[in-house]
Amino acid sequence: MKPIEVGPATNGQDPDSTTPLSPQVQELVNVLPRVLIVSRRHVRKNKFVDFVGEYHLDLIVRYGAVPVIVPRVKGVHNLIDSFEPIHGVLLCEGEDIDPSLYEHDESELSPQELEEIRAAHSSDTTIDKDKDSVELQLAKRCLERNIPYLGICRGSQVLNVACGGSLYQDVEKELRKKSGVAVQHMNYENYDGHRHPIKVVPGTPLHQWFRGREDLNVNSYHHQGTKRLAQRFKPMAHAPDGLIEAFYDPAVYNPEQGQFIVGLQFHPERMRRECHTGEEATTEALEGSRHDLEFDYPECPRAYQEFAKAVIAFQRRALTGRASTSGKVSLLEPELEKQRMSLVHAFALAKDIYEEVHYGKPGSSVHGASAGVRELQRALAKTKSQEQLAIGAEFLQQNLALNNHQVQRLKQMGATVRNNTLYKETLEKRSREESHLRKTFEAMSNEALQETVENHRKMLVLAEEVLEQRRRGLTALTVKE
Repeated sequence: MKPIEVGPATNGQDPDSTTPLSPQVQELVNVLPRVLIVSRRHVRKNKFVDFVGEYHLDLIVRYGAVPVIVPRVKGVHNLIDSFEPIHGVLLCEGEDIDPSLYEHDESELSPQELEEIRAAHSSDTTIDKDKDSVELQLAKRCLERNIPYLGICRGSQVLNVACGGSLYQDVEKELRKKSGVAVQHMNYENYDGHRHPIKVVPGTPLHQWFRGREDLNVNSYHHQGTKRLAQRFKPMAHAPDGLIEAFYDPAVYNPEQGQFIVGLQFHPERMRRECHTGEEATTEALEGSRHDLEFDYPECPRAYQEFAKAVIAFQRRALTGRASTSGKVSLLEPELEKQRMSLVHAFALAKDIYEEVHYGKPGSSVHGASAGVRELQRALAKTKSQEQLAIGAEFLQQNLALNNHQVQRLKQMGATVRNNTLYKETLEKRSREESHLRKTFEAMSNEALQETVENHRKMLVLAEEVLEQRRRGLTALTVKE
């Protein structure tokens, strides 16, 4: 496959080199890197209003990047490519993530407790599927292309879900039952002033940002949190009840090289003390290092600073052809692309036929109509696409079942397997059966093994003959009808 050339050619010059860049490249370098932030929807004066917290925007601008707001409106998930080039993504605010988007364990909460949660967190428990869709797309794009990503609160949860992790439906209720430790993560009566303790993991970026502090008091603005952390991530901090308060991808963390994949449950940008006037810290308090004292800790903005550093480095590498800002990192050779499109058309056709057979008539069942087989045969005859469908069927037959190692690698890359518990049990059972057969064969003599091989060859030939006869019979039935 031939990679797409991204940006003007630089003759292999190092971005840190003192060699002058071409005028075209220099012009692009002067453009600040772009950080996408998805807005949150709010009802004001009987109309929807999209907004993003100003603290986030202030810090992004302060450290040298341009915030580009992606509006939370219907259909925007189909327009993500129009926001290119993307040099970074910051996801930070929003409602609960739809539980159907991740493999969540059965909740131990009673219906009454769930109702109490909905009442206590009414502003968060309403699912916003459009926002879920666009943010998961952006998260997966960052994971696929190593675009710098900073997830704050819900943004960290989106990141974990995008990689196969799961969430607590309510951290305080569920973790109190699980750990026996009661931690008040939120306090609506003192929303901005309430803090709870966390323990920082030594040797992690968070530990470095806060200059070796292992104990911090942080805030929280969301009642959900990370339950099962995706395998590719490592925790950076825990609350006393065991909640993971921060995590990162150690394989994609090097801000100087444009690598940054981090999730924080808390809001460092809002960890601010009141000013001497009794009012909250103003925008001006963000300007100049001397004003960092307005934060609970001077290092609170560090996550944004390191994120912006990675964003700038990512843009620089993109301009020199070392990173991709294009939605398509590489192109297939013409013949491979032709085969890929054939498969796409085959599966699309199969889906249309399936829906016509199962949903086209009133009273039909998802598991098959009474005359489903004959209807399918008629559909095939009408479309004259048996050959096209055969391409898809052949592709499926050639793909063997995944083993445990492959499933683990896919999960690390962000792939998920529905009903994975049952799937894993099936794979383990198959592995045990194969192990048992191998031991049986090892105990057999050479003569017995040879006889077994010959018998199975005969069985294979007979099975193929029977299948061929059935195929001919099915074809004859199709032509007859």
